[in-house]
Amino acid sequence: MENAEVRWAEMLRALGHPVRLGIMRRLAARPETCACDFSDVFGLKQPTISQHLKVLREADLVTTRRRGNQICYSVHPDAILELTDTLGALAARPADATSRSGRTSGPGALDRVDRP
Repeated sequence: MENAEVRWAEMLRALGHPVRLGIMRRLAARPETCACDFSDVFGLKQPTISQHLKVLREADLVTTRRRGNQICYSVHPDAILELTDTLGALAARPADATSRSGRTSGPGALDRVDRP
């Protein structure tokens, strides 16, 4: 297996937990959020939040910056772009390809409904 595939799998695994996905969504909306702020948001104790942040950090999905005695987290934009490109490639199809239902494949294909 290629190193890139292992990296992408680690990123997806890290995002596979509802709390970690919630942390990422919150960081996307509010960069530079301190670790202590997540306890109240998710109703979890600080050690549990720290473990989730560690998984996100090890997957290179977040960046950290020390502010005094606090550690602030932000989404790692390059990692998200890499993951977006990877997932987008899975959905890419030739423009003239059609599925069994007759709908053109590609982004939004599942949202379209063929009408007679």
